[in-house]
Amino acid sequence: MKVLVSRIELYIPDASSLKDKRRVVRALKDKIWSKFRASISEIDGHDSLQFAVLGLSYVSNDGPLLESIMNKIVMFIEDAYPGLLHTYDHHVEHY
Repeated sequence: MKVLVSRIELYIPDASSLKDKRRVVRALKDKIWSKFRASISEIDGHDSLQFAVLGLSYVSNDGPLLESIMNKIVMFIEDAYPGLLHTYDHHVEHY
């Protein structure tokens, strides 16, 4: 079994309230879930209005598939929300 684990940092410059931030983060999480079926949650940045950190995981028995999924998710975020993706890091764990 192989598990993709990723940390995605978002910068939301237009968020002027917690409600604005939640709207953007929730929409992104919902779209990633519906398109890729990856588990995703906000894991850090709760005290900032313009910064959010998402944790993402995906389980498969195929390592190249996991790399492909991560690349597609990154491209999706960059296309759907230009300028939102600040940084990301990922690795695949083997069990």
